[in-house]
Amino acid sequence: KVAIKGIERELICPACKELFTHPLILPCQHNFCHKCVKEVLFAFEDSFADGGSESSNQSSPRIRISASSMDRIDRINRSGRKRNSLTPRSTLFPCPSCRRDIDLGERGINGLFRNFTLETIVERYRQAARAAIAIMCDFCKPPPQESTKSCMDCSASYCNECFKIHHPWGTVKAQHEYVGPTTNFRPKILMCPEHEMERVNMYCEICRRPVCHLCKLGGGHANHRVTTMSTAYKTLKEKLSKDIEYLISKESQVKAHITQLDLLLKETECNSERAKQEASQSFEKLYYVLEEKKSAALRAIETSKNIRLEKLQTQVEEYQGLLENNGLVGYAQEVLKETDPSCFVQTAKQLHVRIQKATESLKSFRPAAETTFEDFVVDTAKQEDILGDLSFHSNGLEIPEINEEQSRIYNKALISWEGPGKTDSADIYVLEYHKLNKEEESVTWQKTEVCGKSKVLFDLDEDSSYAFRVRGYKGSICSPWSQEVIMHTPPAPVFSFLFDDKCGYNNEHLQLNPRRTSVESRAGFPLLLGSERLQVGCYTTLDYIIGDTGIAKGKHFWAFYVEAYSYLVKVGVVPSNKIQKLFHNIHDVTSPRYEQDSGHDSGSEDAFFDSSQPCTLVTLGMKKFFIPATPAAPKDLASRILPLPSCLGICLDCDRGRVGFYDAGHMKCLYECEVDCSGLMYPVFALMGGAAVHLEEAVTARYREHHNDI
Repeated sequence: KVAIKGIERELICPACKELFTHPLILPCQHNFCHKCVKEVLFAFEDSFADGGSESSNQSSPRIRISASSMDRIDRINRSGRKRNSLTPRSTLFPCPSCRRDIDLGERGINGLFRNFTLETIVERYRQAARAAIAIMCDFCKPPPQESTKSCMDCSASYCNECFKIHHPWGTVKAQHEYVGPTTNFRPKILMCPEHEMERVNMYCEICRRPVCHLCKLGGGHANHRVTTMSTAYKTLKEKLSKDIEYLISKESQVKAHITQLDLLLKETECNSERAKQEASQSFEKLYYVLEEKKSAALRAIETSKNIRLEKLQTQVEEYQGLLENNGLVGYAQEVLKETDPSCFVQTAKQLHVRIQKATESLKSFRPAAETTFEDFVVDTAKQEDILGDLSFHSNGLEIPEINEEQSRIYNKALISWEGPGKTDSADIYVLEYHKLNKEEESVTWQKTEVCGKSKVLFDLDEDSSYAFRVRGYKGSICSPWSQEVIMHTPPAPVFSFLFDDKCGYNNEHLQLNPRRTSVESRAGFPLLLGSERLQVGCYTTLDYIIGDTGIAKGKHFWAFYVEAYSYLVKVGVVPSNKIQKLFHNIHDVTSPRYEQDSGHDSGSEDAFFDSSQPCTLVTLGMKKFFIPATPAAPKDLASRILPLPSCLGICLDCDRGRVGFYDAGHMKCLYECEVDCSGLMYPVFALMGGAAVHLEEAVTARYREHHNDI
């Protein structure tokens, strides 16, 4: 038998740090009190309502909201569920133990299993801890007697007399199961929390939880691998028994490890004291250097002050001498009283020079010294940054590098990084970023802690440039900052839409993926049959497809990819009142007369071709971006052909009536023109031959998968 008092550590709830009370098993296999799960749900909900800050309720577990949780709880809030004082509105929260996002589904807490085995062990521990405290009878008149047995069917405790009264011989109650006095009453049959009238009789090996036959037939475990409860019981009990036997057989090895750990504890204490002394000495050296610099700076200021005061005081005395009957003027007045010419001339010459200088100083007064001490301002910005980065030596901790290929900014910013080596040497990362602004003299970095190697940011301004850097932490040790990476946000809010598979969609030439985020034009057999009926000089139409959502006002941006093998793609916008004309326009064509080498490019056809278009488009193809031939465009054809960016973007400003075409990777505008925004505007794409267009996917929070073996 295991000493019940030696397992207290396993009976403590990770949330409230007390003995389990009605413990529930989460899908991640961690146990928590029923009340703690509700408190975590409420705290997480309140934190989301406060803008993602940590809960201020100190009695509840403090939780950190992940980006994935923010996205999913936002969808739950928009669903319109109402909250009351007893039931949390959200069924999503991060497990306080493993940080995994737990989605409880529609049944919420009621869908969780109660861990009766753990509850029984906790009750045995409580009884061992309070052996001297008796469990009183629930039915005695005051004063109650000490109970002698508890009925598991009635969920009550009785003394001998009360048990006989409530369980008379020869009745059904006499057949009830009774045990010694206890406060832990568990049901005889474990019922399914999703189908309350069904008992669990199978074990889902995928979800690692008991299920009933209805869960297997049509519930959430329909396609999961299940086994009978007896088989699962036998298998798991054998595995657990073998593992326990192995651990018991290694008792001597465990004791040796404990002895070694005790020595390491003492060694850690000694080494920590030594490290504290060395750290104190290092900071004392810094204090000494700062004190020396401080004293030198104060002495320099004091010396400069004395020199300036002396100069100003001398100037004051000189100007006081210019007053009547005082100083230089008084002396000159006395000299004027001299009547002997030779004596007067002898003295007056030098005096006259001094009087002239005094007269000139009155005309252009200038203080003898500056009163400001701007030259003595100590610039400590760089030193503050260095001191802010002051930490222990990295001791081989790798410097992370931001992966620019995996990082991208669209509706949100996804910043990814990785270490030079294959191993993840850091426990946690700190990502810092700031907006590049030439007007601001000082830079204020925004900081966020990340447990993984990527982070989704939500609070970036539009049409701005940001600098990002990251560093790793392992305990108190940190790595140097990574090289800064500059990325640009879209010029307008991101507009989300899908390809429309109804309006004008030609399913013979175009092929959509199931999600309607990619369209492909194949130069296959249908096009070959169509071309078989054409004569030289006839027109071949483009295949158009539009977005399923229109824009009425404001400024919007969307991005997409064009496959490198694409022969011809046109992209742009079209007003709603010209969509029908777009799909039936006989002049919306490509003709042999427009080939550069055909010799038939007269220019007049270009004018007719451009004026006849119902929408604003630019041409892409053969890895090139073609700037339209407008009066403002370069006349040289080579200057109008640019390399095709890896990702393209379109920015439509309905208020100004302008549309811009961007290199979405660098957020650089390649071409901009006016557009008629009188109606509802739709994104439009045209393809011919072998071509494909993929809409840029929105940046969403990434979920981390946890694979915990039994």
